[in-house]
Amino acid sequence: MDLNDLHCNTELKTVGDLSIVAMKGCEEIAAQIDYYLKEWRKDENGVIYADGSGPVKSFLIDAVCPRFGSGEAKGVINETVRGHDIFILSDVFNYGATFKMYGMEVPMSPDDHYQDLKRIIAAINGKARRITIIMPMLYEGRQHKRATRESLDCALALQELTSMGVENIISFDIHDPKVQNAIPLHTLEDFHPHYQMIKAFVRTVPDAKINRDHMMIISPDEGGMSRCMYYSSVMELDLGMFYKRRNYSVIVNGKNPVVSHEFLGDNVEGKDVIVVDDMIASGDSMLDVATKLKERKAKNVYIFSAFGLFTEGLGKFDKAFEGGIITRIFTTNLIYRKPELKTREWYTEVDMSKYIANIIDTLNYDGSLSELLDPVQKIRKILKK
Repeated sequence: MDLNDLHCNTELKTVGDLSIVAMKGCEEIAAQIDYYLKEWRKDENGVIYADGSGPVKSFLIDAVCPRFGSGEAKGVINETVRGHDIFILSDVFNYGATFKMYGMEVPMSPDDHYQDLKRIIAAINGKARRITIIMPMLYEGRQHKRATRESLDCALALQELTSMGVENIISFDIHDPKVQNAIPLHTLEDFHPHYQMIKAFVRTVPDAKINRDHMMIISPDEGGMSRCMYYSSVMELDLGMFYKRRNYSVIVNGKNPVVSHEFLGDNVEGKDVIVVDDMIASGDSMLDVATKLKERKAKNVYIFSAFGLFTEGLGKFDKAFEGGIITRIFTTNLIYRKPELKTREWYTEVDMSKYIANIIDTLNYDGSLSELLDPVQKIRKILKK
């Protein structure tokens, strides 16, 4: 059965009434997800059903985390959730969301968002049929392993959430998928925006020649090779990699600084290259890789990244674009994007709302996620076109 048609089959039963909680900062993408679900679940008279028994106006439920003047907060749900199949959307990296503390406007940190998420779970108070968290960029996902005497924050957070009654955790492009070993008896699904990235690329760069003679996939480091191997396989392109040579005698901002990038791969001269990574943080490493590729006479440098954090602003990317170092950057709308980012000539936003709506729809009907996890046939279909 086509997963897109699950909602059309009246014989299938849902796990429970579908309800979506949009945590602070997720309102925009939640509204888009709600739109798709309402379109899919309308009957011939335009009436929307949560589970085939009762009509609803929206799948979004009223849940808030009001703050006291001291910065303390509480989770409040203003409608019933008893027996519901609840999906909580949480963007813990949305620093555009703020709250007032002692009269100051304070941007929410990942820790603040995570605490609010736990407050809403606590407010549900065990009354829901099932709780699924959709956290596009995994909280503390980069603190996934121990190199010395240090905390394992990601594993602790996952264990804490499941101990509170969370059954499923959905995330995207997890920095290290092995962190799922922290909760072996619960579901931690790692989705990827492969299809959406390629679809956006084909639409934005329609004259691109996607073949081995004119294009290559490049991994900016050894850790991203598995991600790039998927792209190179489904797009039938050659693969190259940069090796990060680090100074392990020094720690700067919590990590060993990169001394240089060494390239391993075929000749890129005259070819378009697609550099694929899970995130753009400061962007220094990515721009260094792009510069090295241009020094090797690559034609165009395109960047695919699920998460565009741009922690040190957009100025360096503007300069790289003006200098011909990068041609275009593709990131998703899974996390907060600066308003000015959307105005940049070198930027393309990849919409993931329909994909998430499909995941929610499938899980609510207790369907298989296999096709959504690996959309290889859909990718090949769009490349043929």
